[in-house]
Amino acid sequence: MSASQTGAEVSAGSPRWLVGLVLGVAGLFYAYAIWNAVAHLISMAQGGLTGLGWVTLLFGVVFPAIIFVFAFAIGRRRSVGELSLVLLAGLGIVAVFWLSLLGYSILNMDELVVLPA
Repeated sequence: MSASQTGAEVSAGSPRWLVGLVLGVAGLFYAYAIWNAVAHLISMAQGGLTGLGWVTLLFGVVFPAIIFVFAFAIGRRRSVGELSLVLLAGLGIVAVFWLSLLGYSILNMDELVVLPA
C-alpha cells in the first residue's frame, strides 16, 4: 500500500482562502476574549492590584492567545471542518476559563486588590 492510501496523509482538499476565513473569524472571537480581559484588568487596576492580582489578571489576557495558537497547531493539517471544530472547542475552553476568572476575581477581591487603610 502506498503512503497516499494509508489515510495518514494530510487532506489537500481544503482551499487556502477557506482556511484563512475560518482562522480570521475564529481569531476575531479570540480577540474579543482578549479585549474583555484587558478591560477587566484595567477596571480592576484602577484601585491598585496586589502581585497575585497582576499575575492572575495578566494570565487572563494571555490565555486566549495561548489557546488559539494551541488550537491552530492541532488543526492546521486537518480539513477545514475539523479545524473549525478544534477552534470552537478552544473557544469553549476560553469561555469557561473567563467565567472562572470573573468568579474568582469577584469572590476574592480582597486578595487581588489593594484595600485602602
